[in-house]
Amino acid sequence: MSESEGSVQVVGTAHVSAESVREVEETIETERPDAVAVELDEGRYNQMRGGEPEDLSAGDLLEGNTVFQFLAYWMLSYVQARLGDRFDIQPGAEMLAAVETAEDLGIEVALVDRDIQETIRRFWSRMGLFEKLQVVGSLAFGVTDPRIAGVVFGLLVGVVLGPLLGVFGGAVGITESLLVGLTGSALVGLLSAYVLAEVSFRTLEDDALALAVAGGGGFAVGTLAGVGLGLTDALVTGYLGDFVISAVGSMTLGLAAGLAVGVAVAGAMSLLGEGGEPADEEMEELLDPDDLTDTDVVTAMMEEFRQFSPGGAEALIDERDAFIAHNLLELRAQGKDVVAIVGAGHRAGIEEYLAHPERLPPRESLTGQRERLLPWGKIAAVAITGAFVAFFVLLAMAGVEDRFLLELFAAWFVVNGVFAAGLARLVGAHWPSALVGGSVAWLTSVNPLLAPGWFAGYVELRYTTVNVGDIETLNAMLDDQETPLLELIDRMFDVPLFKLIMIVALTNVGSFVASFLFALYVLPPFFGDIGGVGAVPQLLIDGAQNSARTIWGWLA
Repeated sequence: MSESEGSVQVVGTAHVSAESVREVEETIETERPDAVAVELDEGRYNQMRGGEPEDLSAGDLLEGNTVFQFLAYWMLSYVQARLGDRFDIQPGAEMLAAVETAEDLGIEVALVDRDIQETIRRFWSRMGLFEKLQVVGSLAFGVTDPRIAGVVFGLLVGVVLGPLLGVFGGAVGITESLLVGLTGSALVGLLSAYVLAEVSFRTLEDDALALAVAGGGGFAVGTLAGVGLGLTDALVTGYLGDFVISAVGSMTLGLAAGLAVGVAVAGAMSLLGEGGEPADEEMEELLDPDDLTDTDVVTAMMEEFRQFSPGGAEALIDERDAFIAHNLLELRAQGKDVVAIVGAGHRAGIEEYLAHPERLPPRESLTGQRERLLPWGKIAAVAITGAFVAFFVLLAMAGVEDRFLLELFAAWFVVNGVFAAGLARLVGAHWPSALVGGSVAWLTSVNPLLAPGWFAGYVELRYTTVNVGDIETLNAMLDDQETPLLELIDRMFDVPLFKLIMIVALTNVGSFVASFLFALYVLPPFFGDIGGVGAVPQLLIDGAQNSARTIWGWLA
């Protein structure tokens, strides 16, 4: 280091430790540096000083991942807030203490961290699909009664399993008579569950128990009346067609199997989480406040991500070490003596870069999108779009009537639209938002990069304002241990961020489920008019041959 250069002293703190606050204040008062550098970006600094939280713009939403980045940010914020409550210290209090102490002493304050939205965006984009599901699931299962979480998981399994049984059920011994009984069981079971729900939710204080009574009772009554005694067979065969019986029966069987899986998951979650108070005490022993200055709690938790998401940990920890080190080196090169206040988990990495600046990655590599050699997502989207268009073109070239093709497309449009718009309305979307999402839902399977939830959310933002401040409101609700769960969920829908997330997510889910069900349940009857599903490959071949002859004729 030359004589003209300044110096950097790195102070590692724990974001939830009261001792860290005292250490920060004493260090700054003792050292009286030229500048105090803090692990904050401009947005977090302004919010910490009482500024307005940053709003989520409609343009940001249409970038595609913004809502899911909010989920990741929410998870990190919630964990840190819970630790702060446990140790009676406001998360980030040491950063605020550093800023206030520096200002009282007339010392320059330098914001040296990367923008949090950039960090979360890169954190989210570096993780694989299953890693993202695990991150979101850790938030959902961490704040939800495990019994309810298990039921929801089972329903998701059943929605996927049901259509598969409808197509391949014959190969595993599912008979027509069984599907008739299952259809009757579903009708009676739904009616019974509705009646039991009306009674149980009004008489039982435990919402999870009320849900179990309604669901279990409906299942028992429906199974006995339909599959068990066959009381509904005549009604089902007399008024419902073969297609409806196959669809409802196989979906019922899939949901029943899925719920069985969900019950097993709920039981495992309950066993792992039972004895909540001792677990809390054990956590307090593991996270002794006196030891927190040696390990940044949130960063230590993120280190576990390296086991299944090295890319996510790189964005959240390693890249920020380098970004902060770049800024500290610039301050040092200006001849300033700096005290840097950072999370203890970042200290070692930053000091390594300060000692060996030649090891720093280029600054431009720490921001912006990482270029990939081949954009596989876009390639797949173009391929799917091409296949969709080619399917209709080849059928037309094979001589299939235009009326059939128009009816097929109309059915595709309507089924996707009804599911997507219906689920959006179910979670409170305004009618224009739901209709826009529903009207573009068919595009999801044509081009997976154009999710209908983005468009529904875009319109919904015309009616509400969403910002990162909503996360604090949600955290406070999640800490409420007295409010009944259903009432708490109802209150969460009053928070714009939560409502927007649900609208975007369920619009996309509705379109995905509709596409899946359409392919397995609606297409086969349609193809009956052109010789059945088995005739489709030959029609496509004929269409390709006719197209080739036509093109050759043009060229010749």
